[in-house]
Amino acid sequence: MPRTLAAALLLSATLAAQPSPERAAQNRKPGKLWSLQPVVRPAVPAGLTASRNPIDAFIAAGYRAHHLVPVASASKLTLLRRVSLDLIGLPPSPAEQAAFLADASPDAYEKVVDRLLASEQHGVRYARHWLDVLRYADVDEHMFAAPGIHLWRDWVIRALNEDVPYDEFVRAQLTGYRTRQRTQMSATGVRSRVEPRPDDLFALGFLARGDVLRDGKETQELPQMAADTVGTAFLGLTVGCAKCHDHMYDPISQRDYYAMKALFDPLMLRKETMASPAEIVAYGKALAEYEAKRAPLEQAIEALTVSYKKKLYDDRVALLPAEVRAVIHKPERSRTTQEQKIADDYFPVLRIDSDKIQEVMPPDEARKYKDLEHQLNALEKNAPAPLPAFWTVEVDRAKEFQPSFVLTSGDPDRPEKDKPVAPGWPFAPNDLDFREGRVEAFSDWLTAPENPLFARVAVNRLWQWHFGEGLEKSVSDFGKLGGEPSNPPLLDWLASEFVARHFSMKQMTRLMVTSDTYKLSSESGQSENAKLDPEDTWFWRFRLQRLEAEPIWDAILAAAGTLDLTVGGRSFEISANANRRGAYMVRGFSTNRDVVPTFLQAFDVDDGRAPCPMRTQTVTAPQSLFLMNSDQVESASAQLAERLRKERGGDLPAAVDLGYRLTVARPPSSAEKDRALTYLAGDAGRLKGFAWLLFNLDEFIYVK
Repeated sequence: MPRTLAAALLLSATLAAQPSPERAAQNRKPGKLWSLQPVVRPAVPAGLTASRNPIDAFIAAGYRAHHLVPVASASKLTLLRRVSLDLIGLPPSPAEQAAFLADASPDAYEKVVDRLLASEQHGVRYARHWLDVLRYADVDEHMFAAPGIHLWRDWVIRALNEDVPYDEFVRAQLTGYRTRQRTQMSATGVRSRVEPRPDDLFALGFLARGDVLRDGKETQELPQMAADTVGTAFLGLTVGCAKCHDHMYDPISQRDYYAMKALFDPLMLRKETMASPAEIVAYGKALAEYEAKRAPLEQAIEALTVSYKKKLYDDRVALLPAEVRAVIHKPERSRTTQEQKIADDYFPVLRIDSDKIQEVMPPDEARKYKDLEHQLNALEKNAPAPLPAFWTVEVDRAKEFQPSFVLTSGDPDRPEKDKPVAPGWPFAPNDLDFREGRVEAFSDWLTAPENPLFARVAVNRLWQWHFGEGLEKSVSDFGKLGGEPSNPPLLDWLASEFVARHFSMKQMTRLMVTSDTYKLSSESGQSENAKLDPEDTWFWRFRLQRLEAEPIWDAILAAAGTLDLTVGGRSFEISANANRRGAYMVRGFSTNRDVVPTFLQAFDVDDGRAPCPMRTQTVTAPQSLFLMNSDQVESASAQLAERLRKERGGDLPAAVDLGYRLTVARPPSSAEKDRALTYLAGDAGRLKGFAWLLFNLDEFIYVK
């Protein structure tokens, strides 16, 4: 098909899918959207299940309505592996498997769940889910917050381990305060701000992460990225779709979007040095010594190159348009704001690089220049390491008094001066009170128990992470295009229960994973269910799921016996001896290099430039190639083989049993054991090949 015809057909289909202006206006009425209706706690259906967990009653009502019969429960070891990988991202050890099989008490499974939720590895696992949604990245071109951004990630891990209530979890990342009380009255009648918890400073990495440089310029992305991410992550609405025009489907106007952006317009970055006074003094002394050595080299280079740089610079300026030359020749302090912007835009064009200087130098002077540069580069390698720092945000009081405008196509440099906007947000009350701050007022409304979106969106995310798919499939789009939830009564009951339990994420997790629904087998058998509900919309079986990249990495190292479970710290890049959990693996974006390791890319990890509400689960050749040919699996196979030899001596049947328990958390079947022993042929030297085979079982990377 000719490209022009294909493009025309695509444009025609796109236009046909868009509503008319009249229909779009009708769609934008808040009353039309189910997710904006108040959460009304439904009665739990009675008499449909022997389970005492209310979740099962709502699910059973769905079975009855759609003529479905749930499959049998999963085996104990299948369930143990499932919940272990779910809650901490690690497979159960052979000792944990044996203990669970030996525990015949009626609450044996609940005790396992409680142990996993109490583990510090739970926060590592679930922080990764949240950080996908919140756009965590270690690198994003020239992200100002990059040097200390891992401290935000570590704050999220600690908050989840401490079961910080969800409303406080969100408020802290927006304002630095968990509580709504931000001011206090002294005994003498003086009102002052309450000091926030010192460690909640790191929660503001969520906002600081949005400020980046692109093409050498500050993009002013922070307010827009904050509005976009807060909208999808906590409201479940695609507010960013109203950036260029009123939302075509949801009750969000363009003015609503820029009013929400205006909440964050006054924010600016602030650098916090994370060092003791003694470290700061020592760094200052080392820096002074370094600069004293550097100064004469720089002076010599400047004296040698000044005439050449001036000639090159003047030649380039002469090629510019007259109006630009006039700006460039003006002293910087005499330039207007617009003129300074022009000068900044032309800076990359006028910058004189080292190679250009050498091209116009006589050979003998070029040699002197290269020698001086070599000395300077050698000195820079021994420069004192910068003090650790964390970038947070604070309100710029001057910006608070600057007006905000609608932006043409979302471009910060193209404000529509005839369309000023006041700070606010979609569905905001009429009597906004910004006395304590713009973002503070918004966060109080956002996290209020009566906000119908806040709890609904959160419990739906938790459901997705446990069951593989949300009750509302579009977990970040509760608008018209997202459709409606499969089981609205269950979603509203969960939302109301979340509020009743004071937004405890651990309690809601426990409620979900102790339900009979969660314990179902993933086998469909010969059931008629597959014909009536082929997509398992009503959860009549557990959804087979491929593990994400991080738990695959962790499971390989755990089986090899080399996994480092240290919590927190800087992110790492993959190397031959890397053995930390996959959650700490560097990820991000740069135009000059691949930041996301090939391993993470192969297993569908995004780079953090946009929120990732749900990872894709592809089946591709690079995944198989990693498990078959990578240095990491080669090394882990040798280490697992050595572990089997050490722990089972020369007993090859026992080594086969242990290999299966370490990799897929179950003993081998008789047929599997016979095939393994046939392959080994009595030769312990072939254990490495056996270990490699275990890592390449489909079962190793799937949860059933």
